[in-house]
Amino acid sequence: MFAKKIIPMKRLISFAIVAILITVYGCSRSTGQTTIPFSRSLELEDTYTIIWNGISKAYRYEDGQWVRAENYDYQFDVIQKRYENNWKSIKSLHRIHPDYDGKAGERDQTMYFELTYQLVDGKVQSVVRSSIGDGTGKTDTEFREAELTMYVPKPSRFMPYNKFRITQHYNYEAGTLTETVELIKEKDGKETPFMKNEETALIFIKSKLEKAPTTFKQ
Repeated sequence: MFAKKIIPMKRLISFAIVAILITVYGCSRSTGQTTIPFSRSLELEDTYTIIWNGISKAYRYEDGQWVRAENYDYQFDVIQKRYENNWKSIKSLHRIHPDYDGKAGERDQTMYFELTYQLVDGKVQSVVRSSIGDGTGKTDTEFREAELTMYVPKPSRFMPYNKFRITQHYNYEAGTLTETVELIKEKDGKETPFMKNEETALIFIKSKLEKAPTTFKQ
């Protein structure tokens, strides 16, 4: 008979936490299966298109306060196509910090969002369909202040979050978009923060240039 090896409880807990985090964050990573709907049509100017290019600073909620988590920061860009009251956006993000641990999925990820707007009791509301979960939203008639809420599909009970809340501030005149992306655990009507990302982006729209924007430097 071989003696049974006993693993210390602290070590077992550490193994369990790592396993849970890998499972949790793996749910949000990009896979080989596309999240962007197929289309047989191909048009260059089929709608009003905006490109947002920005950065995001990450925070983790610990002991009742927000703590910076620099290794989860990322760069991102969003191609936002506005078809009147239907928007389709593709977001690409890139985590470039050398200490990123991979727990939130691949360093490079692509996400898809589709919002359908309608007027309900005099207020602009939206139905959200996305690659990270479906939900609803609300905004004003000029799309300046918006809030989106989405839920993780079939979340594991071990996941530290099951809900996304995105708060957006479009400052068109300044050419900026500021956005807060919150990851929340909702249970029995109570919300517990997990992480958040504070995003800032600049607007890029269709334009003509008087000359080449960059030149080779010798």
